Amino acid sequence: MSGKTLTKAEIIDVIYEKSERNRSEVKDIVENLLRIMKRSIKKNRYLLISGFGKFEVYDKKARRGRNPHTDEAITLPPRRVVVFRLSRKFRTELNDE
Repeated sequence: MSGKTLTKAEIIDVIYEKSERNRSEVKDIVENLLRIMKRSIKKNRYLLISGFGKFEVYDKKARRGRNPHTDEAITLPPRRVVVFRLSRKFRTELNDE
């Protein structure tokens, strides 16, 4: 795997280079988009972006676990997790490369 992590700053740079807006405007747009996405996931428990994929929130129940340092049995509290599922279209594009 040769990938490098794409950061929010790099996304802003790419959009800035391809648009006629200043860097500050692009940063605000990206920040607002991420804020909308987070709000939707928290409120609606899913976010669908056609042609890309779906973010879904799942509730995990409390479960038994163990502390790997002490080997002590512990109860892990319930929590919410986010899962991302690729759209069929994107999955096909990804696998055809």
